[in-house]
Amino acid sequence: MFGVDVGGTFTDVVAVKDGKVQVTKVPSNPQDPQSAVLEGARRLGVADSAVFNHASTKGLNAILTRSLPKIGFLTTHGHRDMLDAGRGWRPFEGQLNPHWRRSFGDAKGRPLVPRYLRRGVAERILADGSVHQALELDDARRHLEVLKRCEVEAVAICLINSYVNPAHELQLRDLAREVLGEIPISISSETSPRSREYTRASTTVIDIMMKLMYEDYAHDINTGLQEQGFNGKLNFADCTASLVPWQEALRHPYRILFAGPAAGAASCVQLGKALQEPNLICADVGGTSTDVALIEAGETFTNDSFEVEFDMVISALSTDISSVGAGGGSIISISSTGDIQVGPESAGAYPGPACYGRGGTLPTVTDACALMGFLNPKDFAEGQIQLDLAPARKAFEDLDAPLSFEQRVSYAYRIAVHNIAEEVTNVAIRKGTDPREFSLVAYGSAGPMLLPALLEILQLKSIIVPPNPGLFSALGLLSTDTVFSDSRTKYLALAPDNAGEIREIFESMEQELIERTGADPSRVLIQRSFDGRLYGQSWETPFVEVPAGPITAETLPGLIESFHQEYKRRNSLNFPAIPVQAVTFRVQLVVEAERFEYTASGAPNGGPAPEPATHRPISYFRGETVNAPVYDRASIGPGQSVLGPAIIEEELCTTVVLRGQQATAGRFGELRLTAASDQELS
Repeated sequence: MFGVDVGGTFTDVVAVKDGKVQVTKVPSNPQDPQSAVLEGARRLGVADSAVFNHASTKGLNAILTRSLPKIGFLTTHGHRDMLDAGRGWRPFEGQLNPHWRRSFGDAKGRPLVPRYLRRGVAERILADGSVHQALELDDARRHLEVLKRCEVEAVAICLINSYVNPAHELQLRDLAREVLGEIPISISSETSPRSREYTRASTTVIDIMMKLMYEDYAHDINTGLQEQGFNGKLNFADCTASLVPWQEALRHPYRILFAGPAAGAASCVQLGKALQEPNLICADVGGTSTDVALIEAGETFTNDSFEVEFDMVISALSTDISSVGAGGGSIISISSTGDIQVGPESAGAYPGPACYGRGGTLPTVTDACALMGFLNPKDFAEGQIQLDLAPARKAFEDLDAPLSFEQRVSYAYRIAVHNIAEEVTNVAIRKGTDPREFSLVAYGSAGPMLLPALLEILQLKSIIVPPNPGLFSALGLLSTDTVFSDSRTKYLALAPDNAGEIREIFESMEQELIERTGADPSRVLIQRSFDGRLYGQSWETPFVEVPAGPITAETLPGLIESFHQEYKRRNSLNFPAIPVQAVTFRVQLVVEAERFEYTASGAPNGGPAPEPATHRPISYFRGETVNAPVYDRASIGPGQSVLGPAIIEEELCTTVVLRGQQATAGRFGELRLTAASDQELS
């Protein structure tokens, strides 16, 4: 089994052969991203693999940087600016700021499609599906001729209320193909047949952009793997880390936009099962950001949509993940008040941190950690990068701040850590939990280096560093099933009179999925759910489970009770007296896949700690320089402990054990960092 997580800085590749995990890390190439995937497959030998599971930030990074293809957008007359206006919400940081203003226009608003390529056509369908104004074909043709002269590569179509009646969108698609030829076209009634036109529009626009970006990419990966002798199944992961055959993923590629972070959370679930830790905080510290998720009772939280950036909403099932701009590549700068600040800008893969020696001149968190002595300059990323501390030192010296060099480095590290701690606290509190009752899984290339400081700041139970933490998300791609899904929107009260209509919606979706995928109903698990809300609410509680069996007037009370239980789990509140309205109905066909399972290495021997391989000075930290022992992680057996301050190195990651902490190796290859007792310290 192969799992590949394509990040902005590195492409992480994991292979499981005969129960043994093999890993490699390949520098990502933004100009030719599939080359890193194929190089990783070549290094580990993909020929005999049964599956090749893939996740990528290719599309996500393109949206964030607006490196996007040229597309046209067609909507109902008078609504062309919906992509610019969004939902009219304020961001969290603007809630109490009376001076906050939304940025409009192509220059400041950065809409996905510039205004001259957004065209409004004469037509109107009402909320009940009736036609108020027929589609005026001559008017539509005139707008399409404009898009043709502008040489758009694809077209997204989102007409008002088309999720109820798609007739006009279907007509417009046929006309667009007549005028523009066989270019890719996405229509909202097929891509995201749900209410709320802005969310439907942004999802449809991103879907068509992802089709343009992933079509050749996916075919090149498939062809390249076949040339290496691979004859297994190529799957792409979606935003919940569920696997989808690559051809199916290309039908609606917006669903694979945020797969990498979701794969990390899935990997935490699998590790938690092995460790019998059902409550975990997941923290993936990458090059640009830290992604935080919560696992409670062995399950992640799933949302019915997510934001790529403020008010850019994608209507796709996704693992509930929050991000903060503090990663290894986050740039250190000086604020207008003269304070050190970390992120959200990142040095990226190229030129990367100053210490990479690729021409970077701005200091980053990685530069700070290298100067503090946490990293081995001669053996970074399997020796693929030789760290040069001179450019890192100059980058910090060039900061315009009334601080000593030592303060600049130390404060950069501390602020990055506290930014992450604040986000972890916010995630836990929003879910009504106490972070002191959770252990935190530290992964991502920079996670084990930065996150041990949170043990003291947040008083967590422990910090768990999994095996191969730098490639932990890629391992999560080998921990999920293949899933085919569909959804439909219809506002229906959970009342006896609507039981028959609800049953028909689910049955029709199940039948269509089975026919489309050719699945054998006896060999797949059919999961049904709905998004519901209390009457009067304007937002939904997603993914309320619907049990198997017929839906009748007698079984509806069970659905209502399931809704209230899920509502309480998410919000720590319960309002059983308020009626429930279903909004979106969902069906998933789950095909069980072979999963990676953790195996215990034997009983802990609890012997003395191994001898350190060497010692290395740690500077600029807590006002002192410490000659810290450096251990090879492979030398620490189950039950053995290492007291901090210490550094634990492995091929692709570094774990920092701070003073007052101890790291104990577990039976599944994990390291568990806890506060050392007075007896242990003595």
